[in-house]
Amino acid sequence: MRPPFKVLVVDDEPQIRRFMKVSLLAEGYTFFEAANADDALKQASRHTPHVVVLDLGLPDSDGYEVLQKLRGWSNVPVLVLTARDEEAEKVKLLRAGANDYLTKPFGISEFMARLYVLIRDSNQETSQQQQAILTFKGLEINRESHRVKLDSEWLSLSRKEFALLNYLASHANKLVTQEQLLREIWGVSHQNDTHYLRIFISQLRKKLKDNISAPRFIETEAGVGYRFIAAKLDDVN
Repeated sequence: MRPPFKVLVVDDEPQIRRFMKVSLLAEGYTFFEAANADDALKQASRHTPHVVVLDLGLPDSDGYEVLQKLRGWSNVPVLVLTARDEEAEKVKLLRAGANDYLTKPFGISEFMARLYVLIRDSNQETSQQQQAILTFKGLEINRESHRVKLDSEWLSLSRKEFALLNYLASHANKLVTQEQLLREIWGVSHQNDTHYLRIFISQLRKKLKDNISAPRFIETEAGVGYRFIAAKLDDVN
């Protein structure tokens, strides 16, 4: 990874922002900060950071609202800071669009490690998304011709089915939430139509000959989203 990468820290506590600023600058990152929700969205738009560190307890708005608004126009990785560690809280964060979270209190070494992983994975996804052809074990996705080959046989996919498969494959081995898929493929007005998504996932599985109980390609995270299973992604351009 080649610093400097831009990090936006959103927290209403000055001492935490100062602490993170010193730590991030020491590692070669470029640092931006915001103390409230309104400024956070302005800074994110102005500086296009590589990752956003977002505290949920902001004075002018709930951190979830900031996350949802940000997801309306940006896919920037978001690391959420939270004081709660319940499973329901984690699911809520993922559904809102968070990429990862840290429970307070936390150590700076763990913070830096999670930040590094988010930026690394984001760079890998960008590279994958630029490839004309994605290949997996037994599966080939040609983005230019919108054709898919499974075990040497061409599949007949609808436009939405192809878009769904392509998006999942572009985020291989990562959990993609239902809301994210609906927003990216069907639009913001459909991001709550989870029944719609289940129908298309079911159709796609049938064409991929994918067994839901022992998936080869599409794994379900019940109530949250889906993960495309891939040991390795090859560029065959």
